[in-house]
Amino acid sequence: MTVEPLPDWVIPPAGGFTVEEFLRMRGLPKHTELIDGSLIFVSPQRKWHRQVLDLFRRELDLQAPPHLRADREMAVKLGKRQMPEPDVIVVTLDAMNREDPDTYYFAEDLVLAVEVVSPDSEERDRETKPLKYSNAGIPHYWRIEGGDGTVVVYVYEIDPATRRYVPTGIFHDRLKVSVPFPIDIDLTAIGQRG
Repeated sequence: MTVEPLPDWVIPPAGGFTVEEFLRMRGLPKHTELIDGSLIFVSPQRKWHRQVLDLFRRELDLQAPPHLRADREMAVKLGKRQMPEPDVIVVTLDAMNREDPDTYYFAEDLVLAVEVVSPDSEERDRETKPLKYSNAGIPHYWRIEGGDGTVVVYVYEIDPATRRYVPTGIFHDRLKVSVPFPIDIDLTAIGQRG
């Protein structure tokens, strides 16, 4: 029996990986993130998670003003050792149309980062990522939880004095906000045809 050699990325270097090293890696599982220089692997998505992603990407893109667009599951370079992949993002049209880089965005391209919480991502989505996103200056952050047929959206906006997110609302059946642009999403429509 022969044993395949392990990929170089299995064992991180002292101090962790940099974004540049991360971008050169091949053979990583889909949706691998780089947080604090460490590779973060995700478990398979549940149907509910996918349905939430679909609804929010579609609705945010349809409701965004012409200079903004919604995208999903794209890496965002936040710093030397930080490259998470938010579930849904709203970026500038210039960033969406930019040819290079075409595999990730920069923090300054985003006006909103959205994370859909899974059992394996609770701590990252509730604690780690909001701190990273606020430190990078992303103005708005939403955390979506549920999974038992319900959807709860926790909405945060950055406080310019502290550079930290402050809660601005908790939404159950309908998400209706005026920033970063007027948005109205029927949260009971999860899983329905758009």
